[in-house]
This record gives sequence, C-alpha cells and structure tokens, in this order.
Amino acid sequence: MDVLQIIVLNVLLFFVLVTVHEWGHFYFAKRAGILTREFAIGFGPKVLSFVKGETRYTLRLLPIGGFVRMAGEDPEIVQINPGQRVAVGLKNDQVTHVYLNDFDSRRGALEGVVEEIDLERKLFVSLDVDGAVQRYAVHPQAMMVSKDKETQIAPWDRQFGSKTVGQRAMAIFAGPLMNFILAFLLFVTVVFVAGMPLPDRVRISDAVPGGAAQQAGLQSGDVIVDVNGDKIAGDMKKLTTLIQASQGKPMNWVIERGGQQVSKQVKPVLSEDKVYRVGVSLGPDTRPASFGEAIGGGAKSMMSASTIILDGFGKLATLQVKMDDLGGPIRIVEFTSEQASAGSIQYIYWMALMSLYLGLFNLLPIPALDGSRLVFLALEAVRGKPVDPNRESLVHFVGFAMLMLLMIAVTYNDILRLIKG
Repeated sequence: MDVLQIIVLNVLLFFVLVTVHEWGHFYFAKRAGILTREFAIGFGPKVLSFVKGETRYTLRLLPIGGFVRMAGEDPEIVQINPGQRVAVGLKNDQVTHVYLNDFDSRRGALEGVVEEIDLERKLFVSLDVDGAVQRYAVHPQAMMVSKDKETQIAPWDRQFGSKTVGQRAMAIFAGPLMNFILAFLLFVTVVFVAGMPLPDRVRISDAVPGGAAQQAGLQSGDVIVDVNGDKIAGDMKKLTTLIQASQGKPMNWVIERGGQQVSKQVKPVLSEDKVYRVGVSLGPDTRPASFGEAIGGGAKSMMSASTIILDGFGKLATLQVKMDDLGGPIRIVEFTSEQASAGSIQYIYWMALMSLYLGLFNLLPIPALDGSRLVFLALEAVRGKPVDPNRESLVHFVGFAMLMLLMIAVTYNDILRLIKG
C-alpha cells in the first residue's frame, strides 16, 4: 500500500469517527430546537468554512476532535447596553439587523441611541432617534453585525439552557451513542465480509512473497486437504507439526482451489530462528454469514472489545500503566497504517474499535468530556436547579487544559520513541 493510500485512510478514519460523533450532538440539539451556531471538525484555525441555514460548518487545522457550538453555552454576542449608539435594519416594522459600527455605510438603517433592549425574552429594542423614542420588535432570527461579522441572536427558547434536562442530556449523550451505533455496524460488516469460519477446513490466508509456498504455486484462498497423505481437516497444529517433521524435505500438498483438488510440492525452508517454515498465514475456511449470524457476531465482538477497553480505563485510573503504554495521535496513525496495510477487514475492524473507544472514552466523568457534562445534568435533576454556569465552565476549562497537556505529553513520548527507533 503506497503512502498516499495510507494518508487517505488515516484521514478517513478521523473524519468519519469525529463527524459521526458530532452529528449526534448536532441532530438532537436541532431536534430540541437549540440554535447550533457551528459544526466543527478539528480545532484551531479554520481551513474551510461555509454557512448553511443557521449553522456554520468548519474544517479546522488540528485533527484532535471536533465540537458543536450551541447557543447559550458560552459568551456569543457583544453586549448592547442602554446609552449605546447602534443602527437597525427594518423589514415589516421588525428589526432584522443590529449594526454596532460603520453606521454611515448602512444604507436604509435607522440610527439611534438605545433606551432599552432585550434580545433574549421580550425581543424588542427602544431607540432614541433625534429625541423621539421608538420601540421596535426584534425578529427571532435577527443578526448582530460588528465589523461585517454576522451573529444570529439566540432567543431564550433557542438556547441550550432553556431545554429540559432530558433534552439536554440527549443532545450530549447522542455523540457517544452515534459512535456505538457506528461501531456495531462496522463489527457486523466485518462478519459479513470475513464470513463464518468452517472448523473442519484450513485455508491459506496469505502467502509470503518469495516464500516456499508461493514458489510452489500456493495462493491465498487455497484450502489445504492433506499433506503427505495425512488429512488436515481443521487441524492447523497438525499441519505445523508435519512441516517441522519434514526437516526441509519436499512435501506433497493437496489443496482445493475453485472446487478442484490440485497437488503441489512444497519444500520447507529453515528460518533464522531455526524453525522450518513454508511462508503462509493460515486461518479457517469460511462460508457466507447469514443476517442473524452477522448481527450476533457483531454484538459479540462489541461486547468483547468493550470489556477490554473498560479494563484498560480501569488500569489507567489506578495508575497501572506506564507512559510508554499510552499512545497519542502519532501512534494511532502508525497503528492505523498497519491495519490498513493488512487488508480491508483489519481496517474496518480497527475503525470499529476506535469508534467504540471514542464513545466509551467520552462517557468518562472527566471534565470537558461528555460524561462530565452528563454528571452536571444529573446533579441538576437531583437538586432541582442547575449548577452555577460559571463554575461548570471553569471545571470544563480546567479539564480541557489537562487533556491537552496529556495529549502533548504522549505525543512528545511518541516522537522520542520514533527518534530512538
């Protein structure tokens, strides 16, 4: 596999996993009526940006995650206070634009001094225009314009905090949920593509280029029937024993290819570790999986992988891991490249594992992650009132900073590992 393909498959992995996760947040926020200001893949400076409907979609430089910015989650627009001079654009006696500067260039806009203004609940503005105070209704989708940057106002009923605990929890939980759904579908796909193993048949999964098996004409997909007259059936250990017992002498292999049996002479070669090998990877022969088998196999793989991932989280929490056991973006790219080079089945399985990992990791009660936000919502449900937003924001900010420091540390460790070989 060439470098370009590996780069594309690494980018595809990141893009699919993050997009699916953020789409979960986005979809259920929109469903609850929350104004979603931005749907971003990546962090840092914008690489690509466009607006569709009420949302700005952005691709950012640093491939370390993504976010959906919902109205009311952070300071969004410039505060307008009584006594401030503004200009307003009107349509059908409703304010559609509030201009904060460059009044002379705002053709058709009405300029005045703010007497009263409410852009969240009552949606109105009272302006003193040449000594006469006039009150205007504000359109719920009016735009604030400052230095040609437009920001849509967010009435209270469009803000995150106005929704029920259940609606907000669903908007948060939907990100990991989409990762779980994607992981399950990918695990099912692996079963469909790989098929169901036949325990009484051994198949050559791969033949090493230039190896004894390939030189003898054996190919990937050949089913081994017997060797030197001994039936192999599904006994891979028996085949290995026969190869070692040959002491490098030619062996007569009967293989099945395309429904026909063919005889091949294979001469094992003594490897550097003093073991006779023929240069093949073995696996059970397979048959097409039924729909039920694929669903069951996918569920089984997901449960098994979840157990392993959660066990790893437990060891991390109890400090049973070393820094060298952790991997950052560089190690993920390395491993993704290895899985992509191993074939489509390995790549799909790895993507399923990463999607499952992303979903489970985000549910950990660590500040800045979805799990922590769900904890705050649970506290609100129990207390009957929300936690102070400023305190919650501070907790998430500190948590995000700590995660970034950990990311930098493991990335630095990965770079040192690469340098040292």
